[in-house]
Amino acid sequence: MGAYKKAEPLYLKALKIREKLLGEEHPSTATSYNNLAGLYKSMGAYKKAEPLYLKALKIREKLLGEEHPSTAASYNNLAGLYESMGAYEKAEPLYLKALKISEKLLGEEHPSTASSYNNLAVFYYGRGAYTKAYIYMTKAVEVWEKVLPETHPDLIASKKGLEAIKSEM
Repeated sequence: MGAYKKAEPLYLKALKIREKLLGEEHPSTATSYNNLAGLYKSMGAYKKAEPLYLKALKIREKLLGEEHPSTAASYNNLAGLYESMGAYEKAEPLYLKALKISEKLLGEEHPSTASSYNNLAVFYYGRGAYTKAYIYMTKAVEVWEKVLPETHPDLIASKKGLEAIKSEM
C-alpha cells in the first residue's frame, strides 16, 4: 500500500497541472482523471474511483464521441470497476459496448479488441457462464496468437484461462 500512497500525490499533481493548463474538459485531463481512478481502484477505494471514471467518460464522450478508442477504454475501465464492486448488471453492458466500439473501429484482429474479448471472457467465467466465456476467450487467444510472440504474458494467461474454462464445461 506504501507505493500507492506515494503515487497518489503525483497523480493529483498531474491532474491539477492539466486542469490549470488545459481546463477540465480536455482529453489529457480526462486521462488524468482516468489514471487517478485506476490508482484508487487498485487501492480498493472504489467510491473515490467511480466519480473520476465517470468524469473521464463524460469528457471523452463529449469531446471525442461515443465511438472513439479512448471512450471505449473508459467504458472498459468503468466496467472493470463495477465488476470489482460486484455491480455485474452495470459492468456487462459497458464491457459489451467497449467491445462493439473496438470491433468497429479497430477490427476483430486488433490487440485492443483481443483485450475486450479477454475481459468479457473473464467476466463471464466469474459468473459461471462458461459457454460465453469460452467463446470470448477463444477469440482472444486466436487474435493474440497472430499478433503476439508465444512468450507474451497476455497470450500465456489467455491460454491458461481457456484451459480453466474448458475444465468447467
